[in-house]
Amino acid sequence: MGAKNCPETPRQKMINMMYIVLTAMLAINVAAEVLDAFQVVDSSLIQTLETVDMKNAQVYASFEQAYAENETKVKEWKDKADSVKMLTSQMYLYLSKLKEDLVRDSGAIPVSDDRPLRENDFYLVTESGDTIILKKEDDLNSPSEFLITQGNAELLKEKINEYRANMVALIEESDTELINTVESALDTSDPPVSLREGGESKSWESERFLNKPLVAILTLLSKIQIDVKNTEANLINYLYSQIDAGSFKFNKLGARVIPTSNVVLQGEEYVAEVFLAAEDTTQQPEILINNRPATVQDGKATYRVEANEPGVFSWSGVIKYKTPAGIVRNYPFSQEYQVTRPSVTMSATRMNVFYRGLDNPFDVGGGGIPQENLEVQMTNGTVVKSGNEYIIRPDELDEQGRNTVVSVYSNIGGERRLVGSSQWRVKRVPDPVAQVAGLSGGTIRKERLLVEDGVMAVLEDFDFEFGYTVTQFTIQVPGPGGYVNRWESNSNRFTDDQIAQFRRLNPEEIVYISNIRAVGDNGETRDLDPISFKIQ
Repeated sequence: MGAKNCPETPRQKMINMMYIVLTAMLAINVAAEVLDAFQVVDSSLIQTLETVDMKNAQVYASFEQAYAENETKVKEWKDKADSVKMLTSQMYLYLSKLKEDLVRDSGAIPVSDDRPLRENDFYLVTESGDTIILKKEDDLNSPSEFLITQGNAELLKEKINEYRANMVALIEESDTELINTVESALDTSDPPVSLREGGESKSWESERFLNKPLVAILTLLSKIQIDVKNTEANLINYLYSQIDAGSFKFNKLGARVIPTSNVVLQGEEYVAEVFLAAEDTTQQPEILINNRPATVQDGKATYRVEANEPGVFSWSGVIKYKTPAGIVRNYPFSQEYQVTRPSVTMSATRMNVFYRGLDNPFDVGGGGIPQENLEVQMTNGTVVKSGNEYIIRPDELDEQGRNTVVSVYSNIGGERRLVGSSQWRVKRVPDPVAQVAGLSGGTIRKERLLVEDGVMAVLEDFDFEFGYTVTQFTIQVPGPGGYVNRWESNSNRFTDDQIAQFRRLNPEEIVYISNIRAVGDNGETRDLDPISFKIQ
């Protein structure tokens, strides 16, 4: 059960597979490309660590909230979760310190003003926030000496075994799936003897750390950190699920009333279900509604009354239930419902107007009528439903709003009824404004003009997701002898010839941009007003 709470993501599976492939490649060659690949995998592992930490933090926050709501019920499991958090933090910090000591033992260069971090550097960020550069990322000797000869790998194995044993001790023996997941993730058993390799037996330590380059070992240690964090995630999710696993579900009884709706239309029925929250299949409760016995089936009764007048109405009753001790207990209840006359509200999502050629989002509120029971129709256009929203697509322009009517119908109890209608105007999408560098004219520095890509068509103060793209324009600049030179572009970008003319411009000279044409997202073409700039 617990293992399914935090399954290995496809990203983690991919990273683990990459690590296995790269480790196999080390047996063939310690090429620079392989070392670079290890650095990429290590960076991915660190990113995955951050993601797992965020998810774990959410579970711990859920523990805190549950503890605040019911200390007695949650305390046992929260204490165990706090233990997991502490032991995981200790194990994680030990691995981080081991990575730092390993890098410093091999020779590390602290990042400083005299030696800044370069793009191709292999580096490690310590827990204290310092960045140290690996002096020799393909070092084979120092890591073997530090981990194998000095016994740090054996100590690491002991730490992992101790952490694994502590985690397994928190799991019920019957939950074999989670136990197997934890033991597999933190397995430190020696590899089987391979006849292909001469039948030589290897230890867990030598298999992973002997004669391996520094960058590969750092990646392996990062992977172990991931395994530790994933184990933490599995354990705390498992522990959180145990809060209610052994609880007695029916230790508190209460009356429940579930109406189909608290607001009904005049002329319709108000319908509600009344039942005891905890049903006992061996006996049916006795339910009185407004002092009258009600028919009970499957532990619940149905209250039904005609809604003939608008207003607020109340009703009440009591549920009588015999406890295992033979005592009849009363569970009173009361409820109110409101009857309203049919009504509807309509509004355009972005403006009180529709635009031809656009999908106009449209919201409908039916005064308590469920969305699934509403139907929207219109003249001068079509209506398409998208989820709980409607899309209005007008056919023709209607500036005065005389020919465009939106009507809303309700479908309740098999009856179709008009509940409201209103008139709307239909306008064309406004013309965009030509701009360069966010300006529609005025003064501009020559340097600013030269870094711009071209002419933009901007819809100012228009709330729809709709745009125009310039398809052509002409640049006019002064030439020798007072003549005006014209240079055309058949896109929204300045041509090389136009840019060359910009470079010849002098202060106070005028750049005139005309013959601007743009096409909208709906395929409609517009001619834009010309714009001009004076060079500063």
